[in-house]
Amino acid sequence: MSEKEWVSPTRHPPRRGRGWVRVLLIGSGLFIVTTIVMLLTGNFNLYPTVILIGNFLVPVVFVAFLYDHQQFSSLSLDTVATSFCIGGILGVLGASILESLVLPVASNPTQGLSLSGAFVVGLIEEGCKIAVVALLARGMDHTSQMDGLLLGGAVGMGFAALESTGYAFTTLILSHGSVSASIAETLIRGLLAPFGHGIWTGILGAVLFRESAPHHFRITGTLILTYLFVSVLHGLWDGLPVTVYVIAPPGIPISVTTLGIGLIGIVTFSILYQRALIREMR
Repeated sequence: MSEKEWVSPTRHPPRRGRGWVRVLLIGSGLFIVTTIVMLLTGNFNLYPTVILIGNFLVPVVFVAFLYDHQQFSSLSLDTVATSFCIGGILGVLGASILESLVLPVASNPTQGLSLSGAFVVGLIEEGCKIAVVALLARGMDHTSQMDGLLLGGAVGMGFAALESTGYAFTTLILSHGSVSASIAETLIRGLLAPFGHGIWTGILGAVLFRESAPHHFRITGTLILTYLFVSVLHGLWDGLPVTVYVIAPPGIPISVTTLGIGLIGIVTFSILYQRALIREMR
């Protein structure tokens, strides 16, 4: 299949489907049932299945929601799915290589990042993800801000799903085989997933497309400022100390600081979505 073929050039009519609701309900049911069966039977061969379902569920639902609510976007379902899978893998690989070269090896993996280290991580990961967006979109016409937002959201959420899966396995190892600790990590990261990577890369992808010419990308001052903005949000998310919690069902502590930073990203994302919608309608 050629590069032009997998990027659908045709414009689809606006959709407001409920496919994302079905994905959420079915995925949640499978996660709960698989977890219960694993615990009741003691068959921990099911552990990878539980963790994969748990860590991919919210990112997939997020992208399905965006796709169901896209307006005047030229991206086909195949394109979005490909961006989620390939974009996520390439983003994680690029960030892992660069972070290993720039950041010192942590003496205690259980400790969080320093604020300065978190800002470096933010710059690296947001740079890698938007580079992947540009790579995947090189055969497209960069005329739709909505396309950039949707493509960025898909790449960001693919990155988030793979990263969260890695954190779940790391928690298992560091907790000396505690499956409950690993599942708790999966639940926390699942609840926070809609506030993070997909939002940040969606914002940056929308601005990248808006600032670019139809057949080539342009690095403008607005794009650089947006990159720094989402990198700062990312750095604050990772590096600010956690002091105040809210308790989410079923008794999971979530940082108020993290939620506040996430809300800033969601508000920015929503504004860009509305502006993209108005621009496409005009």
